[in-house]
Amino acid sequence: MLDIGNLRSLQLLFSQGFQCKPSKPLPQHLEEFVQSSGEHGVIIMSLGTLVGQLPQDLTEEIAAAFAQLPQKVIWRHKGDKPATLGNNTLLVDWMPQNDLLGHAKTKAFVAHGGTNGVQEAMHHGVPIVGLPLILDQPDNLFKMEVRGAAKVIDIFTMNKDIFLQGIEEVLHEPSYRKNMQRLSRLHRDTPMKPLDSAIFWIEFVMRHKGATHLRTQAYKMPWYYSVDGVF
Repeated sequence: MLDIGNLRSLQLLFSQGFQCKPSKPLPQHLEEFVQSSGEHGVIIMSLGTLVGQLPQDLTEEIAAAFAQLPQKVIWRHKGDKPATLGNNTLLVDWMPQNDLLGHAKTKAFVAHGGTNGVQEAMHHGVPIVGLPLILDQPDNLFKMEVRGAAKVIDIFTMNKDIFLQGIEEVLHEPSYRKNMQRLSRLHRDTPMKPLDSAIFWIEFVMRHKGATHLRTQAYKMPWYYSVDGVF
């Protein structure tokens, strides 16, 4: 049986990017759209699946900012089409996110900061414009920001000009891409693939009946030791 200590260890293993993988060719209609961007490249935007759609006024601000860019934009968007949408922006219900992040023409990733998206961006070396919303998203993005690989924007005070300035900073300041590519090299430089590592340790725990010898002795301490420092 797995105890709480080993469950935490497995959780850490699964947070090391086991879902990251090489990109595959894009569907033809997406590839044609990406190639039409020319030398300017593409920006992709996705805010995950937990938040269905943003308030309409905020959506209009984001669309208006995108419309001023020379880049093409692929935006996973739910809800009504923004009135300010530019000809450079493609709205989609779903996107092959990993494959787009791995495309040579992708210049930036506008993201909410979910663990999977951040790790995929890091794996492929794509800098992030972060719009954190809930849960662990602010923490994930601030960790990237302090490493110079992301620009975090407060979505609750954001307008068109703030959003546009953030995107242009990430696009035109080379340090963002350089820092993310450095993190990508570190992320990839492992003795075995993250998924293989996760499988090994799951089977290790099963073979050794819970691997209690790896359980930290801190779990044997009385509960009041955890609150002793409060007083």
